[in-house]
Amino acid sequence: MSELPGIRWSRRAVRTPDPPISWLMKHAIEHPDCISLAAGFVDSDTLPVEVTGACVRQIMSEPATARAALQYGTSQGLGSLRRQIAERLARLDGITPGSHRVTADDVVVTTGSQQLLLLISEVLLDPDDIVILGAPSYFVYMGILQSMQVRVRAVPTDADGMDTDALAATLRQIEATGDLDRVKIIYCVSYFQNPMGVSLSLPRRRRLAELAQEFSRRHRIVVLEDAAYKELGFTDEVPSPIKSFDPRNEFVAFTSTFCKPFSAGLKTGYGVLPPELMTAVLRQKGNHDFGSANLPQWIISTAIARGDFDRHLQVVRAGYARKKSILAEAIRTHFPPQTRWIDPAGGLYIWAELPAAIPTGPHSEFFRRALERQVLYVPGEHCFFPAAGVEPPPSAMRLSYGVCDDTHIAEGGQRLGRLACEMLAEAKVGSGLSR
Repeated sequence: MSELPGIRWSRRAVRTPDPPISWLMKHAIEHPDCISLAAGFVDSDTLPVEVTGACVRQIMSEPATARAALQYGTSQGLGSLRRQIAERLARLDGITPGSHRVTADDVVVTTGSQQLLLLISEVLLDPDDIVILGAPSYFVYMGILQSMQVRVRAVPTDADGMDTDALAATLRQIEATGDLDRVKIIYCVSYFQNPMGVSLSLPRRRRLAELAQEFSRRHRIVVLEDAAYKELGFTDEVPSPIKSFDPRNEFVAFTSTFCKPFSAGLKTGYGVLPPELMTAVLRQKGNHDFGSANLPQWIISTAIARGDFDRHLQVVRAGYARKKSILAEAIRTHFPPQTRWIDPAGGLYIWAELPAAIPTGPHSEFFRRALERQVLYVPGEHCFFPAAGVEPPPSAMRLSYGVCDDTHIAEGGQRLGRLACEMLAEAKVGSGLSR
């Protein structure tokens, strides 16, 4: 019997790397005693079990409604849910048909917000196009960009989010080299950013929208606003989205999700798009799946209509605020005092930078010894696009307090902190700095 020949892969398949989180998740599953501060999973204890059951029973109690929910939906998504999304944006952020030309027709429902990030990228990007993003940034989206063979330019991120002065300088530099026509997307995680936990300040939101318009010389540059963590603030004081500075619904594609604030298992996201972009996205989505799963949309729509969604959201916020405080206290108590870290006002992540003498990369001694102590984190270098103009700090890490319980968050933080202190002391001895 002759040897079976290998599969001849597409160029895109060859360019698509393994997501860094895949190995971390696999390790955590295969080693259940390991404390994972790596995976950005949601809190299992706050999943809406009773609420979802009640919504399903209500949907199934009427045969006509049950059949509609169990049938195929449309590519754009369930009409009632799209109207509810538009109404929430109007109520929470003042994005109304009168002020921003946004209606339910401008809303699309997708299989998580990740599908929409992919769809928008597919309809806008060709090889050698340019995407600008903050550094660090969401590494799963960076995997999409690697597979599409685009050029990425990164601008620094600080406590106020993406540095829009640096963004303006980057756009001017690109224009000076004659490449402005290749700039298609400015990508920004605007709330409690993954991985740093920071939010874009209100002045920078306005400035980012202005820059997209200013540099749209011969084609429109799209601001891709990833607001996946928008509803996970620990208080109600969150700034309006970048989308609020796009009154004619022309430049900003707003994306968000019900996975983080409600149920990850329902895998439902949504977006508010300019009309031309909506048309292209729906054509592409028709090729993907001609409509995301219909029953989850009915469940979420029912939960919103009953008021259960907003009640559940308060439980979720309180739970994450408590968990964040536990991890923050572990960092204050156990990490070296030279550690630089950001105390987030929402979301699922804390970004910490150990002293420079302790590299934290995936092949580092610190990472190896952390695994020996049964604790995982995401090395900070995974959150920087290679050769994009911003070098990753060698000693950074992303810590997630989403999925672990309170005891394991405290224990995991303690293990990492003690290891860092031990290695810092070893480094001082090795350099002759100890007394």
